[in-house]
Amino acid sequence: MLKQPEKITIAGPVGVLETIVVPPQSDMVGIAVICHPNPTQGGTNTNKVVQTTAKALSQLGYHCYCPNLRGVGESEGTHDYGNGEVDDVIAVVEHARREHGAEAPLVLAGFSFGGFVAARTRARIEADKLLLMGVAVGKYVIPTPHVPADTLVIHGEEDEVIPLSAVLDWARPQGLPVMVFPGTGHFFHGKLVPLAQMIQRCL
Repeated sequence: MLKQPEKITIAGPVGVLETIVVPPQSDMVGIAVICHPNPTQGGTNTNKVVQTTAKALSQLGYHCYCPNLRGVGESEGTHDYGNGEVDDVIAVVEHARREHGAEAPLVLAGFSFGGFVAARTRARIEADKLLLMGVAVGKYVIPTPHVPADTLVIHGEEDEVIPLSAVLDWARPQGLPVMVFPGTGHFFHGKLVPLAQMIQRCL
């Protein structure tokens, strides 16, 4: 029987974090925290790319956490442009590890602004995999950090928000491959099923 998502609250550094939890649809293999796009443009944890990613990972056995970061939805605090949000993600990771074991493999993932947050989080804590979709390179005062060589970067060829050229300029000095979806814009409209399949193949 399909296990249904549930909404919980997690104690964060500046108050509660409203979180959607998508349970694994098979034996648990790890935990995943998936970060939403820019809330100043309406991004929340119900975003289709976020939820597609969570469902894809849950089918692989990951216990997925999709928090609304500070100042978003019912989460307390104020939007901090990718700074304090890193502390929020770490709080969610710590909660998940208390629930499922400190040794559980960890995937950090994010879409757009959420990819920027996930990359910055990975610079502070260890994770077994980093997954970035439409990552918001060059949008914030703080640069997107370099990431591990096995990071999965997925980007649309026709991304109208974060140009593919900006992502390639960021990836090139790292020797980092970028998976490009031809004819695809920032929000992966019409490409969510292939996106899920790509994530599952690569993880």
